[in-house]
Amino acid sequence: MSTSLRIKAFVACAVVLAATATTTGTTAATAAAPDPIARFHGQHIDWHACALGSGDELGQKLDAAGADCADITVPLDYADPGGRTITVAISRLKATDTADRVGPLLLNDGGPAGPSLHMPLTKSEVMGEVAGRYDLIGMDPRFVGRSTPLDCGWDLGSALVRSAGSGPAAYRQEVAVARDLAGRCERAHGDVLPYVTTRNTARDMDVVRAALGADALSYLGYSYGSYLGEVYTQLFPGRTDRMVLDGVNSPEHYSQTLLRGAEAANEAALRAWASWAAARHGTYGLGATRAEVLATVDHILGAAAQKPLRIGKAYLLDEHVLPAVFIGGLGSDLDERRAELAATVRLLARAADREPVEPSEALAGQMEFLLTGAGSAPSSQMTAIICGDVAERRGVGSYWRAVQESRERFPLVGPLANNITPCEFWDRPAEAPTVLDNDVPALLVNATSDPRTLYAGAEALRELWPSSRLLTVHGARQHGLYGEYGNACVDQRVNAYLRTGRLPARDLTCEA
Repeated sequence: MSTSLRIKAFVACAVVLAATATTTGTTAATAAAPDPIARFHGQHIDWHACALGSGDELGQKLDAAGADCADITVPLDYADPGGRTITVAISRLKATDTADRVGPLLLNDGGPAGPSLHMPLTKSEVMGEVAGRYDLIGMDPRFVGRSTPLDCGWDLGSALVRSAGSGPAAYRQEVAVARDLAGRCERAHGDVLPYVTTRNTARDMDVVRAALGADALSYLGYSYGSYLGEVYTQLFPGRTDRMVLDGVNSPEHYSQTLLRGAEAANEAALRAWASWAAARHGTYGLGATRAEVLATVDHILGAAAQKPLRIGKAYLLDEHVLPAVFIGGLGSDLDERRAELAATVRLLARAADREPVEPSEALAGQMEFLLTGAGSAPSSQMTAIICGDVAERRGVGSYWRAVQESRERFPLVGPLANNITPCEFWDRPAEAPTVLDNDVPALLVNATSDPRTLYAGAEALRELWPSSRLLTVHGARQHGLYGEYGNACVDQRVNAYLRTGRLPARDLTCEA
């Protein structure tokens, strides 16, 4: 039985029981019904070492830092808590400052489908002495990482970041790919796909909260993790303490085409990077002006449209996958990241001239993820979450029209941001997307030129949540700020809030 049918059946049953109690005059109507989730909330946590074996590098690092790990049992379907169960994996660095202990701080690294078990290690560094006040909790979301992982057995990892291509024939290939990937997932995991959703991950978070013995969770979420935090506050009002959302993904911008609406921001990031590369023409040889660098990019994209670029002996980059390589390098304006993209583009330019090239370590890692089964699990998980949240049947022609409308203004990003995805062929979500109608005191952190989660989304949530405060970094083309951008102003402001629990009296700004 589907979730919606179970809910309808439950409601109908409740109405009948209420009517029966009224007519018989029994006291059953006033008796407290047992909580079907209570056995999950009250479960004993079996903390254990994190390393799963001699080759488990992450587990060994967690163990070396003094962390514990555990598997929390949760219902597969919260409408049927007596049915099948799954486990979600958590890690914990215990608070050391017992006098000022706040409680658990749950961490999410974004994605969707970003494993987060490692985060107590990385966030304890930027938090400094503040970390000692919290039990830092990393949690791999359901069906991700160590949490009953899902893998649809795809032979590529680029399901949601493929470009439509240059013409109708290329787009028809994309339709076939999307339909095939959706079908493979349905055949492999159709029994669980309705439950691979953000709302259920939020429900898992509340089971973790209760199992930890906490009345409320503090929370730090990046990117998609901000959306997960928003959903949690809506489903479980009053159960959050200190809350930081970095790279704010507001519900109205969360859709099955991940970058739709962010075309202009990414094209602007491309132009800014081109200016940076032009100033270093002596190092990278991509062009002495921004226009020349962009012409090099166009040459690479045009060559791939004519014939896939050969990189080493193992990889062929075609017009459907190549744009993701560029866009993947535009999420940060830090010199290190820009240099990585410039080095990659230098290799691609040679491949576009049909010269033999060997991939750098960074490019080889990207291509292995995008082009082979090595990316199947994370891509399957990301796709399943998004499609389980917001899948919408629009008709295959609608995507192509959107691609054509955006291509002239946004030649690199438009055909990718508006392309068809497997969600077009997914079953409709079991639950409607979450609508926020609450007000949460949270610290929202965003850069004005973030090319992934637009600043407009942070402004929208700030308006919806009057009790929140917005910390803005002006001029930064950066996705993910706290502890990731090296901005002392941001790190100090967030740490001050986590230390005291007091939001600033007004919105604040930091310079890039």
